[in-house]
Amino acid sequence: MSDPSDPGARAPAAAPPPASPPSASRLAPVPPAEAALRAEHDALAERVAIRRSVDRARRGFQLLFTGFLGVLLSVKLAWDRWGVLPPGVERRTPPGIPLYLYLAMAVTVVLLVFAVRTFLASRRLGREEDALFAQVLALRNQLGLDR
Repeated sequence: MSDPSDPGARAPAAAPPPASPPSASRLAPVPPAEAALRAEHDALAERVAIRRSVDRARRGFQLLFTGFLGVLLSVKLAWDRWGVLPPGVERRTPPGIPLYLYLAMAVTVVLLVFAVRTFLASRRLGREEDALFAQVLALRNQLGLDR
């Protein structure tokens, strides 16, 4: 073995040049109809790749969970105001309306309405995505990509 820093050492053999890509003349020409189908397939596959309905469903579950917490808070506030107390305990109710209870109930109703609305949008998007996916599968069968 010779030292690579030695001036009399031979340089390693150069790697052979990479093989040139096949020339265009050796590739089979693609008919325009098949090229159009392939372009349509690629566009539909790109739209189906991102499942927006799943993101909407996740947002709906988040809103539903937050609404459930609002329900629990509303029940707690109502129990504190009107719930049954142990014998011998006297309730001191502040004068006026139970503003925090009404506010918590209003926010809870809004959150639950948004959750239902988001779930319905998710289902609608899911149906659209299923139809697009069926089109992609039909195009794949026409093009012979799944053989």
